[in-house]
Amino acid sequence: DSEDDGDPLGEAFQQRVRERRLIATAELPDNERAEIELLVGIMPSRIAEAVRAQGLAGIIEVVLDLGRIPTARYGSGDVALSDIEVTEQELTQVVAQVSEFGEDNRAGIPRTLHRISAIRNRRGHIVGLTCRIGRSVSGSGRIMRDLIESGKSILLLGRPGVGKTTMLRDVARMLADD
Repeated sequence: DSEDDGDPLGEAFQQRVRERRLIATAELPDNERAEIELLVGIMPSRIAEAVRAQGLAGIIEVVLDLGRIPTARYGSGDVALSDIEVTEQELTQVVAQVSEFGEDNRAGIPRTLHRISAIRNRRGHIVGLTCRIGRSVSGSGRIMRDLIESGKSILLLGRPGVGKTTMLRDVARMLADD
């Protein structure tokens, strides 16, 4: 019984908080920070400021769903960015700053690898946005080169944020350079 009187939040929670603090204070190269800022900069100021306060290192995406609290996804887990729900005006502000959404409900920021996915209601109105950080890692596709050149099919599986799209972008770059 006396063990239950300890930290009410639990050691696992405390460990995640410590890990988040380490990630938030991690240094990013200036070029990577500037690239991420191109996506963060299109968000409503209260959300952009919260993302910066949490830290840009390790961020995967920011989720803005109408009537829900904004959330940032990091490799170490999700972080609530505010206790105030996302408004229709905030979604409209972000949508106005990206390229036109295609039939697949995806858009981008010109001259970046960032992509924004929209969720629409039955009337076609956007009710949610997932703003994913686009990254380019040169050399990450090298391990697939032999398979690709053999003409065989490849299936990439993995959780969000592990680098599937990054690897495919590098493969496309390698093939275009040849």
